[in-house]
Amino acid sequence: MTTIAVLGAGKIGEALLSGLLAAGRSADDLMLTERYPERAAQLEQTYAVRAVDIATAAREAGVLVVAVKPQDIDPLLAELAGLIDERTLVVSLCAGLPTALYERRLPDGVPVVRVMPNTPMLVGEAMSAVSAGRHASEADLALVEELLGSVGRVLRVPETQQDAVTALSGSGPAYFFYLVEAMIDAGVLLGLPRPMVTELITQSAVGAAQMLRDSGDHPVSLREAVTSPAGTTVMAIRELENHGVRAALIAAIEAARDRSVELGRAHHD
Repeated sequence: MTTIAVLGAGKIGEALLSGLLAAGRSADDLMLTERYPERAAQLEQTYAVRAVDIATAAREAGVLVVAVKPQDIDPLLAELAGLIDERTLVVSLCAGLPTALYERRLPDGVPVVRVMPNTPMLVGEAMSAVSAGRHASEADLALVEELLGSVGRVLRVPETQQDAVTALSGSGPAYFFYLVEAMIDAGVLLGLPRPMVTELITQSAVGAAQMLRDSGDHPVSLREAVTSPAGTTVMAIRELENHGVRAALIAAIEAARDRSVELGRAHHD
């Protein structure tokens, strides 16, 4: 079985390791690199996965999952350039960084797959979008889909759409948290205790998400099913429309897309 090394075991890197182990992959087939020794030791103890240096990971792993912060990518690629060849598959989980960046800095022919994951990977419910670089084969894409399928759902997208995906599903969980936070504040304003409101809203969010996923119904149909004539819900919806909530969300997602484009440009040679 292919050995996989996660380079940078932060929250997302750790979540992927945890998901791969839960899906039945052997700890012997996994390794991690982590620049903070205490963190590396803690992860080794928790998951029984070896913490190694970059050179060992590059030498022994068939798949390198790059999960460092975008600002740390340049020194990492400079180090990898002298260590790997086209037999190593590089999987990038770094927001905004195009496959062309990796292809310029790494030896010719190294296959690269770009992934936009999101933080629900921590609970096995990630939405990950994958795009192939110039040298990535169908088999490379299928392997990445299998790996990410252990921590959520996976879609293939053309790389030209990755900035839009970043703005939608990459940042998306934060929009839902923001909405829930505002609804909890509203409940407290109405005189209910915060723990009670938190449970009311959180379970409503979980239930609504499950209905969206499992029913196959359009969100408009689901909303209309809650919205009785001259009832409470329609009064609330009118206020949301009066305050331009729909327009604000669209503008917010456009702004996130624009920032993703900027992040990618920052690393163009």
